[in-house]
Order: sequence, then structure tokens, then C-alpha cells
Amino acid sequence: MRPHFSLSRSPSVRFLQPAGMAPIRRICPLGVAALIGLAAVSILGACHPARSASQTHRFPIAHAERLTWHAASIAERDPAHAERLLKQALELHPYFGPAHNNLGVLHFQKGELHAAAVAFENARSLLPAHPDPRINLGMTFERAGRVEHALEAYSAALEVHPTHLPAIQALARCQLRYGRRDDRSDRLLETIALHGDESWRLWALARLLP
Repeated sequence: MRPHFSLSRSPSVRFLQPAGMAPIRRICPLGVAALIGLAAVSILGACHPARSASQTHRFPIAHAERLTWHAASIAERDPAHAERLLKQALELHPYFGPAHNNLGVLHFQKGELHAAAVAFENARSLLPAHPDPRINLGMTFERAGRVEHALEAYSAALEVHPTHLPAIQALARCQLRYGRRDDRSDRLLETIALHGDESWRLWALARLLP
């Protein structure tokens, strides 16, 4: 999530890594540290489905993970191919939460907000302890002008992970952007001022000063 001093832009929706569920903020082909954890052979398996066809039926979850990983690695340069891979992953394993979340990101980036919201709702249900699908759902509601629903989604992200900095930043930014400041706002800003990067700290401090 990027800081937005003007409070006029929405932060970026967040992809999920299949293995370990660590979030990444942007997709950088093969260069994102959060994507480590799956062996290179996993990519080869995803790129050569015929070679692993027999294993696909025996291990659908593992193959769905490989497809989701591969989709994340190419999403920036070839989103159409990434979308096809994610749909294949969900055909193999319809309850694989990261694939729903990452498909929602692609819909969001195309402005398909209803489809994005459906995908993020699915991911939220399938990943009850992970905050990022809730943050993504909040961003989708916010872009659609449904501010109260966005605030509820950001708050829900904090309920499952009270110290998750991207959720804290999203809620604080949305509150201030739309004049919904409440008794949590100063505490959120103080946390950002202590733990955010330099730009976020400056943003928070400017809003804490009288």
C-alpha cells in the first residue's frame, strides 16, 4: 500500500502468495521476495501441464497452488494469461482462497468491481484468518463509492489481525478522506507514525498535530 498525501487515490489491491500466504503489494515478475517458497520445479509443472497431467488429478490442491503462483509471477506483464491460469486453478480446486483473491485483483484492475467484490468475498470466506482479502474488499467498496461498507471491511481486517499495518493505514486513510474520524483515528495515526515508512509517518504526523 502506498501513502497518499492528498487522500485522493486508493491504494493498490494486494495479491496473495499461495505458500505461506504472505501478501505482496505489487507484482514484479520473479523478483518479489514474498513469492519465494515454491521450488522452481513448481513453475515448470505449471508451464508443462501435459507432463504433470496424471499428478494434476491426484494432487489438485498442489497443482492449483502452482497455477496461482505462476499467475502471480506474470500478472503484471500478461494479466489475461494470469486470469486464465487462476480460472484453471479454481476449476481444479474451487475452494482455494488465494486464487479467488488474486482473480479479484485482476478484476479490480480492469474496473470490474462487481466481479472483484464477489472474488474477494469468496477469498474472505475461505481465508478467515487473513486480513488482505478484507482490505481488498474494502478498496473495492471504496472505489464503488460505498464508504460505510469499505470502513466495515477495513475494520474486519483489523479484527482478524489487530496489528496489520496495511489494514491500519487503509482504515485511517479512508476515515480521514471521507470525514469519518472517530475515537480510533488518533490511535491508528499514532501507530502509523511509529511503524510506517517515512512517507506514511509524515502523513500521520501531519494529521496528529493540532
